[in-house]
Amino acid sequence: MNTVQPIRDIEMVNDIYEYLNGQSKRNGLLFAFGIYTGLRISDILSIKVRQVRNQRYISIREKKTGKEKNIPINNFLKQCIDAYIVDMKNYEYLFYGRKRTFPMTRQQAYNILSNAAEKFGIQSVGTHTLRKTFGYHMYQKTHDVAMLMDIFNHSDPGVTLRYIGVNQDTRDKFYMGVDLLGK
Repeated sequence: MNTVQPIRDIEMVNDIYEYLNGQSKRNGLLFAFGIYTGLRISDILSIKVRQVRNQRYISIREKKTGKEKNIPINNFLKQCIDAYIVDMKNYEYLFYGRKRTFPMTRQQAYNILSNAAEKFGIQSVGTHTLRKTFGYHMYQKTHDVAMLMDIFNHSDPGVTLRYIGVNQDTRDKFYMGVDLLGK
């Protein structure tokens, strides 16, 4: 199994969002939802319209951990959600599959992200890329590894830093800084 990476370049994050949003509002919202909430794809795909309509928080019980989570919906994401759900019923899945009565599958989500990554020449992308992108950029902004550990339910800062790709960045800089032969 290949390790997926966050999207480190903020301009690339914006370009991919615009590209996916141009494909469909659903695909754009899927990307935005992942990078703004840091939720696992399994939790994102299970969300129904009623959980976000007229809400200030996304309240879910995480499938993997069973823990309750309340995530504030920021203004940009709120605008995207409100525009997208205007004609949807409360019982519908926010990210529906081919038949609107079922949620999008993990494979469908992967295909959407993988195709966008291919278009932009990005490697090592998967559904966890959204979650890792959230974590990577929050860490770059705040350097608050303790808060990210709490959000991701990690028990060790090293695990969190490795998960969001910060250790790899540090390792790369370290190797590139070696100048033993002066050439």
